Amino acid sequence: MTGRLAGKTAIIVGASRGIGKGTAIRFIEEGANVVLADWEPEAGQATADEIGATFIPTDISRYADAEAAVDLAVSRFGQLDIIVQNAGIYPWQLIEDTSSDDWDRVMGVNLRGSFHAAKAAFKVMKTQRTGRILFTSSITGPYVTSPGHGHYGATKAGINGFIRSAALEFSSFGITVNGVEPGNIMTEGIQEGRGDAHIASMLAAIPLGRLGSVRDVANAFLFLASDEASYITGTTIVVDGGQLLPEGNDFRLTPSGI
Repeated sequence: MTGRLAGKTAIIVGASRGIGKGTAIRFIEEGANVVLADWEPEAGQATADEIGATFIPTDISRYADAEAAVDLAVSRFGQLDIIVQNAGIYPWQLIEDTSSDDWDRVMGVNLRGSFHAAKAAFKVMKTQRTGRILFTSSITGPYVTSPGHGHYGATKAGINGFIRSAALEFSSFGITVNGVEPGNIMTEGIQEGRGDAHIASMLAAIPLGRLGSVRDVANAFLFLASDEASYITGTTIVVDGGQLLPEGNDFRLTPSGI
């Protein structure tokens, strides 16, 4: 570990498990103070205790909760350098079976939550005239999709548009705004909720031949949060093992390479 975030303070929203937890661990390894904000109090507190973070219960669909997380970070550590809005929900629902309430719930966490995180962080970062605002987007929505992901895909495409607008508006204050677009990542949800056949079908679509790890995504966030990325804003990094590259399913080379 190189101390790339030494002395920095980060909020990670949606970090009790999966990509958020992996990113929190990676940031702590590199010297950051981390505030873990999650809407699952017991799981969130358990994760915070495990990895050495500060926990605050947070429903990011409510702006008051976003403000409270920012206020806690500043009161405890004196500053806010990084916020990662990773909270997201993805109930599998066909469009014809999705109610307006279902739609609004996904929009509220994924898309409105991204707006809340950015707005709350900006108030502090504007005064500091520096900061990193980061989002978990996805390849689902901006590039690809599958049945049952209409609301989820719409939120992730929306996040990408919001990243560009926020990057432009915040640029004169020394604040960068970027995102990471994961492909198929081996999280607890995949391990527990998907069968072997489904995982095998996911692997078959990935040229590198494996699902991504949460650390693969965390490393992309670490780069965007670090000083090395100080001249990068308004963009996203795809972390998908090459999943977006093939035109079809016949991309595997034979052993001879022909």
